Amino acid sequence: MSLLIGESIVTKVLHKGRLQGDLFLYSRNNYFSRMNPAEQYILEKPEPFRSMLLEVQVYIEQTLPDFDLLYKWRLPIYYSEDCPICYLNVTKGYLDVCFWARTAFNVHLDVLIAEKRKFVKSLRYYKPEDIDGKILIECLEEAYRTKTKGFTAG
Repeated sequence: MSLLIGESIVTKVLHKGRLQGDLFLYSRNNYFSRMNPAEQYILEKPEPFRSMLLEVQVYIEQTLPDFDLLYKWRLPIYYSEDCPICYLNVTKGYLDVCFWARTAFNVHLDVLIAEKRKFVKSLRYYKPEDIDGKILIECLEEAYRTKTKGFTAG
């Protein structure tokens, strides 16, 4: 949960709908408390991408029954039961929510973008209105259902 207070953003860590951990305070130049690098990635993005990332983060954390938000390859990656579920990437004017396209992953293949990627497909959002919560949740549920350890298709 995040609140905008003047030039600062106050973030509370949520896990399974309950507050966990510390209160984090972020301002443009200073971090006043511990900050997960994945959360830092999200909070440092310019608008509208910061808002989009926060919205997607809420969907992910409310959908997955068990998750860890880690930072690998300079990107926030969600894991569940030590298996990668998805990662978030802001690049070239859009937000990609990327899923490992395992052979059993069979939902919304008409919407997911592969774009010369062998093992990854993504939902692509250019503006906040593009986020379709129903499709995102169904892709997250499918990624959770088909999860395996490692990053290649299986």
